Amino acid sequence: MRFPLSMTAGFAGYIFKNKLHPKPEWQKAVAPEADSSNPFRILPNRITESTGKPHPMINKRFPLVLMLEPLHACNLTCTGCGRIREYESTITERIPLEECLAAVDECGAPMVSICGGEPMMYPQIGELVAGILERNKNIYLCTNGMFIRKRIHEFKPDRRFFFNVHLDGMKKNHDIAVERDGVFEEAIEGIKIAKAAGFMVCTNTTVYKETDMNELVELYDYLQQFDVDGHQLSPAYGYSAVNDREIFMTRDDIHEKFKDVDTLFKRFRLNQTPIYLEFLKGDRDLPCTAWGNPTYNIKGWKGPCYLITDAHHKTFEGLMTQTPWENYGHGNDPRCEHCMVHCGYEPSAALGINSKLADSFKMLSWALR
Repeated sequence: MRFPLSMTAGFAGYIFKNKLHPKPEWQKAVAPEADSSNPFRILPNRITESTGKPHPMINKRFPLVLMLEPLHACNLTCTGCGRIREYESTITERIPLEECLAAVDECGAPMVSICGGEPMMYPQIGELVAGILERNKNIYLCTNGMFIRKRIHEFKPDRRFFFNVHLDGMKKNHDIAVERDGVFEEAIEGIKIAKAAGFMVCTNTTVYKETDMNELVELYDYLQQFDVDGHQLSPAYGYSAVNDREIFMTRDDIHEKFKDVDTLFKRFRLNQTPIYLEFLKGDRDLPCTAWGNPTYNIKGWKGPCYLITDAHHKTFEGLMTQTPWENYGHGNDPRCEHCMVHCGYEPSAALGINSKLADSFKMLSWALR
């Protein structure tokens, strides 16, 4: 199976339960609080009047994956990363362990993606992972892999816990992307150490305009010798601080880049759903379901999404009820025009929005592979 049975069954049960009975307190629409904490905007904050159809789940909102950022500090300055630039004023701050776990409880999502920054620089990362697992949640720990050797003794293997190691290509191009020589080799060493110790390991790759998809095939072929448990693949998003159109793509560019994804990666275990991949190819229309992957960081609940910052909310309910969700997404806000990132659209695929007759079979076949 692509994921452990308990993880798949638990996630499916959570979705079924919440689609039937979403929390009513999350469906309210109230006036937003004043917020002066926005460090910068990806484009001038021009919200246009919504021209599209209402989101089919606008009144049945619930989270699927919590993006937890306990810190934004990092040992790298990756070319396409906006976090270390957007949160420069709070780069040395960390969320206390108890507050991180309180956010997990408040949100209640069955999956927690621990990201940053580099979360392996968080002093209590082992305790944080243990605390989330005690809450019967599943974890993706997103890391550049450079601290796995040093800190792996702080973790215990668990079928609900994955190291998610970032790799943007083979050695030369990955080291260019992260702006430091030798990172690829250290990341591979981290993968080998984690697998030898019995941990689940997957990889995460960001696709840019100049990414050669055949090089990613070479990368996944290379990783097979280490028995890696899966791969995540997503197009990049252009933050204003790094929004160089030489590396970021339009929607048409993304369709062209991913048109052969089925053929190229058929042999590999992609953790992206077939519905989302159809969306990337341009064969499927999906609305953005940004509330499905809420972000919590040093400033609070980040609204509206992992990529755009228009507000930080004190509570998860505040994020859900004070965000004008109908004003965001493709065709509504210019900042969303070319975004096709998985954190906005995989929730739509998982929820079966705009489903077709054969989708259930596709998803079942994908999960069992």
